[in-house]
Amino acid sequence: MRSGVAWFAVVVLVASGWLVVPAVAGAQNVAFVTMNRILEDSPQAEDAMRELEREFSPRDSELVAEREELQRLRDRLERDGDLMNPSERADLEREFSQRSREFRRAQESFSEDLNVRRNEELAKLQRRINDAIVDLARERDIDLILTERNVLYASDRIDITDDILATMQRD
Repeated sequence: MRSGVAWFAVVVLVASGWLVVPAVAGAQNVAFVTMNRILEDSPQAEDAMRELEREFSPRDSELVAEREELQRLRDRLERDGDLMNPSERADLEREFSQRSREFRRAQESFSEDLNVRRNEELAKLQRRINDAIVDLARERDIDLILTERNVLYASDRIDITDDILATMQRD
């Protein structure tokens, strides 16, 4: 029985060696990219953030000013509401309610618009990054590039994130 197990072990080892040899002989050029780092550190990402800031800053300032005004109205109602005549208090409460509703709508609209624009800029940036990755892969004859999404480990030897960032900075 022992000789049968030993013989089987030898056959398995030899067979597995034959399977490994073709894989090593046909080794492919593989690289790894940390997309999140490129999305955060590329100059194009910084430009997109500045553009969004420039585009949405005025509306954000208006919302901040309206929030402060609503807080002043609320404070006035709490502080002076008992001293006001009933019709004056009702008018102030109505104004506060109406402005609060308008503020919430404006805030929701702002958030939706910002998210749409952020997604547009992100899609544009991802296209540029993908183009830079494909160009570098062709230039260096890389067969496969992986990202961090499904990779458990990648050595620094195959990490080309810095090279992609350098390419992005030249563009």
